Amino acid sequence: MQPLVERLRDRRWRLTAQRRVIAEVLAGEHVHLAADEVFDRARAILPEVSLATVYNTLHELVDMGELLEVAHVDGRKRYDPNVEHPHHHLLCVDCGRMLDVHVDDPRLPDGEQHGFELLGVDVTFRARCPDCVGRVAVAALDRV
Repeated sequence: MQPLVERLRDRRWRLTAQRRVIAEVLAGEHVHLAADEVFDRARAILPEVSLATVYNTLHELVDMGELLEVAHVDGRKRYDPNVEHPHHHLLCVDCGRMLDVHVDDPRLPDGEQHGFELLGVDVTFRARCPDCVGRVAVAALDRV
């Protein structure tokens, strides 16, 4: 996966210091940060970055197709820089950890499209991660 900063340079997008820091914060394979998390991490690197700049940059990157906006169990939108490879998400319903998963897209039968033009599929598998499964098991044992 080509890093977001490189993709933005290839597009000749104006990379101010603030935009560059925001893009760098979003680097990585399994990054799914909410806007406030992007802001906190960006501000730790560049204290003068503003929350408004983070929101504006995130919205612009989504509009450009450089970020995916993903619904999360906590109700906040998460931002995913992995736009080059179609994928779905695996979400821990307890701790909120979210990972990319690469599986075949589910198919919607022609009879179930109701005349809609299908543009894409977003699947989120809800589960418990190994850490949370262990915590649930320990908590159950403590109650015994």
